[in-house]
Amino acid sequence: MSAYSVNDASVYTDLSGLTRLRADARRNSPEALKATAQQFEALFVQMMLKSMREAGDELGGDALFGSDQEQLYRDMYDKQISLELSQGRGIGLADMLVRQLEDSIARAAPAETGVRQSSAAPRREVAASDAAPVQGASSSMGADRSAAVEPARFESPDAFVRALWPHAQQAAAKLGVDPRALVAQAALETGWGKAVIQRPDGSSSHNLFNIKADHRWDGSRVFKDTLEYRDGIAAKERAPFRAYESYAASFDDYVNFLQGNPRYRDALAQSADPVAFVRELQRAGYATDPAYARKIEDIMGRDLLAGVATDAAATV
Repeated sequence: MSAYSVNDASVYTDLSGLTRLRADARRNSPEALKATAQQFEALFVQMMLKSMREAGDELGGDALFGSDQEQLYRDMYDKQISLELSQGRGIGLADMLVRQLEDSIARAAPAETGVRQSSAAPRREVAASDAAPVQGASSSMGADRSAAVEPARFESPDAFVRALWPHAQQAAAKLGVDPRALVAQAALETGWGKAVIQRPDGSSSHNLFNIKADHRWDGSRVFKDTLEYRDGIAAKERAPFRAYESYAASFDDYVNFLQGNPRYRDALAQSADPVAFVRELQRAGYATDPAYARKIEDIMGRDLLAGVATDAAATV
């Protein structure tokens, strides 16, 4: 636990408090990142207030209240106002800085471990403490399946399904599940491949199942805003997600995660029935969306997936 409180004014005014804040920020603490952004916002507001005061004095301020002592109290009051503003909704500057700082961390140290999650339960339980200790440099992500010719996004559901179907078949064979369930889940997670999380440089993270990056993940990661459901109420949160070198690697990691995580034992036991499989995934906490399984079932029932499956069977 950090030695300072985000709401502690000493962080902004005391040198030792500021030093602790910078040290925690370098360790990628989400609380420290927020506090750092609030610090800059508070300083910015304070500078604006000071400029406004000085402009008023130049226009002929009231000499009755122009003593050094009165100015001292006025400066203290301005500091207090700036701190209180930054701790509330603020002026929007702190939120913008948090996003920039997180993106800078992902860009500067993509393989760094130890980026901690929010204390709130994640949308994907893959980021929880019981997540399987899958390593980012797993040999199953072989370099022979390079992402060099893979699209960063897909222009149509048909292109999405046909490009990923071979990978889905290989992963489904390992899990004993219908490949349509995997493609449908990936389609739901990424909007048919049009919303795959991007890296800071604009390239694809290839994360088809939106698996989060907890402290056990030592591979690349990216940050993204995500919609979480808490007691039926949706709220936006920013979280780190795993990044891969190819879509095949994303399927590999998905298989490794499910097979290595005891909480999905019941889902794997129902793998012969794709509907039961996705319902058990939701029941185990894979997603917080209360309609998650039903949405996947709706996608599985589309003619597009049935047609691809029929074509693939005909070529065997």
